[in-house]
Amino acid sequence: MRVHHINTGTMCPIGQRFVNGTGSMFRRARMVCHCLLVETHDGLALVDTGIGLDDIANPPRLGRKWVRQTTPRLDPAETAVRQVKARGYSPDDVRHLLLTHLDRDHAGGIPDFPNAKVHVHRRELEMAVLHRIPAPKGRYVRDQWKHGPEWALYGEGGEDWFGFKGVRALGDREPDVLMIPLPGHTLGHCGIAVRTKDKWLLHAGDAYFFHGQIQAKPKMPLVLGLFQRRADMDRALRIENQERLRTLKAAHGDAVTIFNSHDPVDYEHCRCGQH
Repeated sequence: MRVHHINTGTMCPIGQRFVNGTGSMFRRARMVCHCLLVETHDGLALVDTGIGLDDIANPPRLGRKWVRQTTPRLDPAETAVRQVKARGYSPDDVRHLLLTHLDRDHAGGIPDFPNAKVHVHRRELEMAVLHRIPAPKGRYVRDQWKHGPEWALYGEGGEDWFGFKGVRALGDREPDVLMIPLPGHTLGHCGIAVRTKDKWLLHAGDAYFFHGQIQAKPKMPLVLGLFQRRADMDRALRIENQERLRTLKAAHGDAVTIFNSHDPVDYEHCRCGQH
């Protein structure tokens, strides 16, 4: 499988040193929406969708507080649909959207691919879409799926993968694309693993925010750490899964490349070594 690493939304909060870990406290930081465009045997698949065209056309729907705090660029050229077209594909070529979770900066591109099947963990759907589990007020932007996409659900059964339990293949038939439960940031949060010719890529979503968190001696910039805590739905589970990712990196770093959604260091490392 060929995998393209793309940034589908740049955010520029104030306080570079306290968000990115280096630079000035008075300069703006850089955060990305790291997504994957994967050429599968069943058309194209996107892992996360970032910020969409409808979000850019109507920024207040993202939440005025969120926009004020993150200061997104809102550049249409960064959207997944524009980047798919720039590579010579049609949006209809994208058959599958694999969502780590349904937060606004991950699900915004869903309506740009109205014919794609949307793959999520069942608990995420029950909270964000079906309201069977109470969600924190303002957590989800429900307009991002008001068109009624076709959902594919995960969460029952599954296999083991490097010690992770309950792992399911895409559509239960694509063994090179896996949904891996990593709850904590949200209750239905997942990682997505994609097998390339030489190793696995593990998109860990928001299971961690900063590359230093899965090092042998974890470190985290102050403000980013506070933001991560506020966003946790289950902090204990998030910390537990970070430890599992740290163990995976230490034991199998030669076989699995792990990265998260928003760290520009992770993104640039992957982009420069496109798989």
